Amino acid sequence: MAGSALASGVLAVAAALSLGLAAVGGAAVTAQRTAGAADAAALAAADAASGAVPTGEQPCELAARVAQAAGATLTGCVLEGFVATVEVQAAYAGLAAVSRARAGPPEG
Repeated sequence: MAGSALASGVLAVAAALSLGLAAVGGAAVTAQRTAGAADAAALAAADAASGAVPTGEQPCELAARVAQAAGATLTGCVLEGFVATVEVQAAYAGLAAVSRARAGPPEG
């Protein structure tokens, strides 16, 4: 009887740890996905601003479309010359993952 109680306890702890690790893993994946969306959106906006990518859209509109395609929402976009700074947001389990990125020609 004591052995089955111990086994039940061990299984309960293992299940709780598994659920916790799955939640942490999901949050890490969302953070990386958001960072990638921010990078892509910033590059798209900077390329559109510099004329490297011919488009009929404004640079920040293009960045919003790229972020949306990557599963995130553009929450901020600032252009200073050919340099684009963007902020994107994605949700995981009711929490927001926010990432910022900057892209443009090299300084100097």
